[in-house]
Amino acid sequence: MTWRFKAALLAASLIVVTAPASAQALVGRAENGARINAMCIGCHGIEGYRASFPQVYHVPMIAGQNVKYLAAALEAYRKGERKHPTMRGVAGSLSDQDIADLAAYYATLGKPPATEPPSKVALPGDLKDKLTACTACHGANFNNTVDASYPRLAGQHRDYLYQALKAYQTQNHALVGRGNAIMVGMAATLDDAQARAIADYLSGLPGDLRTAPQPMLH
Repeated sequence: MTWRFKAALLAASLIVVTAPASAQALVGRAENGARINAMCIGCHGIEGYRASFPQVYHVPMIAGQNVKYLAAALEAYRKGERKHPTMRGVAGSLSDQDIADLAAYYATLGKPPATEPPSKVALPGDLKDKLTACTACHGANFNNTVDASYPRLAGQHRDYLYQALKAYQTQNHALVGRGNAIMVGMAATLDDAQARAIADYLSGLPGDLRTAPQPMLH
């Protein structure tokens, strides 16, 4: 398997899960998602908020993320394919329609396309080749993905991106880890320095993701 092909698989699977058929068949109603997001805004609606498990890191920006990816991620937490006690508890309380509605709501909150210059983070030559191959799925700017089931990566918090890669490298742990088979294989090819370098680069790119502060009471 060539490095270019392996890199393409890495891009396609980075923090990616497959959307559940039930959620795909439902029509998400953003107005309903705005009414049921009380469990979300305590973390995802606060600028600079950091999680403390399994390490201290910024919670991901989900406003402006692709709708199909958001639904798929919630379903993965609900099924236990993604292991995180808080997210498992939240997702486990949601119906299929709730998931579709929340995904539709947060997808509408993205900012207009950014005009900032591209990331100035320098990458080793081998990682440049890998990220070039990644554009086949995530787009040339890592923001306009070729399919909405892939996550936007541009501008995401670097520490979250790093922790996501580390989660795919963690197996056979009751509370930590992610079970996407392709991503597990691809993350295993990265050493710690490479994982950090990829996270640094992607976080420096301009994109649509943001934290959307919201009132605690509707």
